[in-house]
Amino acid sequence: MQYFLIYLVIVNVIGIAIMGIDKQKAKRGRYRISEKTLFITATIGGSIGVKAGMELFRHKTHHNKFVYGIPAIIILQLALLVYFIYRF
Repeated sequence: MQYFLIYLVIVNVIGIAIMGIDKQKAKRGRYRISEKTLFITATIGGSIGVKAGMELFRHKTHHNKFVYGIPAIIILQLALLVYFIYRF
């Protein structure tokens, strides 16, 4: 359980970081981090970090795919967490 919590902290820090990096790249007109990478990071446990990065950096906040997709991933992950906590 301790390793799982460490993993979640790391992947969420990465989620925040890649949203900030992508925002800076967008401002400078440089090569961007793909949306696929952002969603994969969210899906593997970094959804709260990605959402925090969206709000903190005001990035992807007008893209419906992110506005609805990231919260949907968070809800799904929380539902799975509750399921596994009460299942085992």
